[in-house]
Amino acid sequence: MCETAALDYRHITVELTPPIAIVKMNRPEKRNALSLEHMKELTDCFEKIAQTHDISVVILKGEGPAFSAGHDIKEMVGQDIGFYRQLFDVCTKLMSTIQTIPQPVIAQVSGIATAAGCQLVATCDLAVAADDAKFATPGVKIGLFCSTPMVALSRAVGRKKAMEMLLTGEPISADLAVQIGLINKAVPKERLEEETMALAQKIAAASRFTVGIGKQAFYRQLDMPQDMAYSYTKEVMSLNATAADAQEGMCAFLEKRTPVWQGR
Repeated sequence: MCETAALDYRHITVELTPPIAIVKMNRPEKRNALSLEHMKELTDCFEKIAQTHDISVVILKGEGPAFSAGHDIKEMVGQDIGFYRQLFDVCTKLMSTIQTIPQPVIAQVSGIATAAGCQLVATCDLAVAADDAKFATPGVKIGLFCSTPMVALSRAVGRKKAMEMLLTGEPISADLAVQIGLINKAVPKERLEEETMALAQKIAAASRFTVGIGKQAFYRQLDMPQDMAYSYTKEVMSLNATAADAQEGMCAFLEKRTPVWQGR
């Protein structure tokens, strides 16, 4: 298990309260803009949490008036192509890491989530937002199309709505974000933390081992043809059924008792 001391960072704070971890982006003066260093810290944090066996769910939130305003534009001005390639490599690694770790990651969104911040929401496994939150991919307005955010956005929402957001750069409301599948629910701002924690606790009640199997299988099967997806998932489910937690869960169901998970 990771020691809390190993999760000290400059741009984020981490609260480990098993079975839930809260990762807070802590650059409120920059609207939690995703600088190169900030993204590296987030990636390192998620990688460490992946190895923390008493953490079942992660909540990702932002300090201050914004979830994240995207990349740090000030850092990007006047750089050479090598810098930009590194920046987007690091961004891509962060997004991939979020979907690779066994724990589900829930975005808790307050304020704005724009450009790479919107990408972050689209990448997280689940998302809960305040009902006054706004989402946008406005890069087109400054001559820098949101091409990497497009990858996550176009996999989370329908093609036409994704293109509209990308081509106009206009923000959408939390209610519309629910309708198009970008987030799971929009709640009154004063209940945002409570609602997000309640969702996290529901997930944490399940076997961490089983949830990790399911999360990995979900992303792997998404782009497979249907016959390949069934071939893959039937093998995953067969192996899952032999695991101690599956056997315990099935027995507990039949015996009408609460299962005691062993994490294997």
